Amino acid sequence: MRRGLLNALLAVFVFVSLSVVSIAQNQAAEKEDKKAFSCHSLPRENYTCAACIQFHDSCAWCSRVGFEDENQHPRCDSVERLRLHGCGDEHIENPQTSKQITRDEPLANEGTEKSDAVQLKPQEIRVNIRPKAKVKFDVTYRQAVDYPVDLYYLMDLSNSMSDDKKKLSELGDSLAARMRQITKNFRLGFGSFIDKTVMPFVDPDPEMQTCCLRPEKMTCQLRCAAPYGFKNQMSLTTNTERFSEEVDNAKISTNKDSPEGGFDAIMQVLSCNEVIGWRERARKMVVFSTDAGFHYAGDGRLAGLVEPNDGECHLDDQGYYNQSLDQDYPSFAQLHQKIRERKANLIFAVAKKSLHLYEQLRDALPDVSSSVSVLADDSSNIVELIEDEYRKISQKIIMVDNANATQGLKLSYRSKCLGTRMEDTKVCDSIRVGDEVTFEVTLEAAHCVDQRDFALKIGPTGLDETFTINVHVMCDCDCAKKDIVRNSSNCNYKGDLVCGICACSGANVGKMCECDALGQSAAALDAKCKRTNESPICEGRGVCNCGKCECNARENPFEKFSGTFCECDNFNCPQHDLKICAGHGTCDCGQCTCNAGWTGRACDCTESVDSCLSANGKVCNGHGDCICGRCRCRLEGEDSRYSGPKCEICPTCPTKCVEYQPCVMCQQFETGPYNKAKCAECPFKVIPVKELPISNDTQECHFVDDNDGCTFYFRYHYNEKMDNMTVWVHEEKKECPGPVPVLPIVLGVTGGIILLGVILLLLWKLLTFLHDRAEYAKFEKERAEAKWNTEENPIFKQATTTFQNPAFGKKQQ
Repeated sequence: MRRGLLNALLAVFVFVSLSVVSIAQNQAAEKEDKKAFSCHSLPRENYTCAACIQFHDSCAWCSRVGFEDENQHPRCDSVERLRLHGCGDEHIENPQTSKQITRDEPLANEGTEKSDAVQLKPQEIRVNIRPKAKVKFDVTYRQAVDYPVDLYYLMDLSNSMSDDKKKLSELGDSLAARMRQITKNFRLGFGSFIDKTVMPFVDPDPEMQTCCLRPEKMTCQLRCAAPYGFKNQMSLTTNTERFSEEVDNAKISTNKDSPEGGFDAIMQVLSCNEVIGWRERARKMVVFSTDAGFHYAGDGRLAGLVEPNDGECHLDDQGYYNQSLDQDYPSFAQLHQKIRERKANLIFAVAKKSLHLYEQLRDALPDVSSSVSVLADDSSNIVELIEDEYRKISQKIIMVDNANATQGLKLSYRSKCLGTRMEDTKVCDSIRVGDEVTFEVTLEAAHCVDQRDFALKIGPTGLDETFTINVHVMCDCDCAKKDIVRNSSNCNYKGDLVCGICACSGANVGKMCECDALGQSAAALDAKCKRTNESPICEGRGVCNCGKCECNARENPFEKFSGTFCECDNFNCPQHDLKICAGHGTCDCGQCTCNAGWTGRACDCTESVDSCLSANGKVCNGHGDCICGRCRCRLEGEDSRYSGPKCEICPTCPTKCVEYQPCVMCQQFETGPYNKAKCAECPFKVIPVKELPISNDTQECHFVDDNDGCTFYFRYHYNEKMDNMTVWVHEEKKECPGPVPVLPIVLGVTGGIILLGVILLLLWKLLTFLHDRAEYAKFEKERAEAKWNTEENPIFKQATTTFQNPAFGKKQQ
């Protein structure tokens, strides 16, 4: 028990800690976001105090004259940066968002019919808000006890509903009694509808219009009332005993097609506020009972009714809808608007066959308290149906408002409902009498419009109670309303000084109205200072003066901006060894202009080839190109075999020994692959010597003459610079192999073969001896273990043998 309590306390502590940390992080993120916003990036084409405070809710404006001229700092920036650059608080325009509750009556239950319940708290608030700012406040709802309910029963009285009318008349008192159990402050009304009395909705024959039974003979055996569009049978009243009487007295009628004119009836019930008797502070309920579908806008054209429904009340003295034959049916949008305007709640009690149709209708009416239920064939379940659907509607709270995007205002909602977790929602369910639900409402001003003051209404659907938000959007600066200097000298007497800057008059534009635009606007002049439509003015590196860019100065006097749009500079070029253009050129609009003798993107390449000369005096050994002081060996042809710093390495190239060998063989020994003509073309003449010279600059070679198999030696000296060579060959020294000893080789091979044969024969003899010995031992063992009668040899076999024919002597079938 104690451990469980400790775990619960620990869980609560962790939850609270995480919540606090999350809130702190969100607040810190919001502050950081405001702090990091670049207010000074306000576009110059709309550089005013009003535009500054509308740019972001963290932006402020300095209205002091000459502020920008003194420190080259923009007037639109954060308050901290403006103060840092010398703008006093008396010159800073920074309107603050604020809120004030102006009416906050406590929540109260319904006591008597005359008293008003209070279900929303507070009731009114005043908000001053800047564009791009947000304001949060709480709205609490509590469902009051015995809250007034006005229920109007709207019934289809076509012939197919005759059983339902009879049952409803019987259950009228039960309905009133059941609703009084829910609330003591209850009123009840009754109305009926058929359809428009014109073809193709109703039979044009007057005789057939009053005939509710059509047998095979053309004589009517059952008469009914003439059809009508809608009739208010009983306005809302506390005398609920009249309900059964009025339902009983209502006459059944008939029409031609299946859909009915229910939309006309709903529109009149909601529009005729005084006739029906709707109370302002009451939950308005309309029970719509039918077994068929409905006509809607456009269907009236089938009868030539092209005038749209005007959504107004048109009931005569007897309660009939008198514009049924003049106007079309209402549209879904008109119906939705009227339901929201009247704050009504609809219960569609329909036959099972029409259930899906009315579910679609319910879904087509967003932000409206409505429900759909199946009505029994004779409406016997109407009392339970109304009670259940009323509880569903009354226990579901949907907060709605009249804010829209065109006003630049946006409302969002969060609530815990009856739980512990805050969620983004404006709907709470299962709210019973006495339950309190708090919604956290966030008001955001997205942008400014011409209108500055708004009255927003927030409240639950189906109720007239609303919470009013009187909103004033602060889109203007106080300095623009006062301290205006007309035709100021600071503006060259060509404009007014407003909030520290010039508002030029006539065709004059510019910072001090110094430019005569000749009919061009300031925006048009600024456009001349843009390289592209998306580019900033003067690339953000200068100011536009009368359509021409004046580039800003740099702290380093050697660094400068240049170009028509200040797009160039002399310090943003490629570097080498931390030097711009390697110190061998000048920076010109992002590109290096190299001095004589230097090249490359960063002027880091010398044009001299001294560092690329190889030992033979050739550039890159004749097998590459000198680029930027380094050899780059060629990758095509014979040159592709060379590599190394100076393209002097060739692993696959033949050596001089191989190259000179044919010439040495033909000249000295008259052997080899060369004939006399080819030998005469050799680039050198061999020098026969008795001893080959030995030095560091000579190379020794040797080869084998295929004619006699002897090895010969020679040395050569090659001077690449002089392009000459000297070859010495040893005239006496050669190494020849001795004669082959044929007889010893033959005798040795023969002796080896004989010796191998003797060894194999001895090995076979040894294996045979071992096998025979093992077999004899096995025989001796079997003989020693044998047991038989000594009088008869077990291996003896008689000389005569008897055989029996297996088929002989068998009985034939």
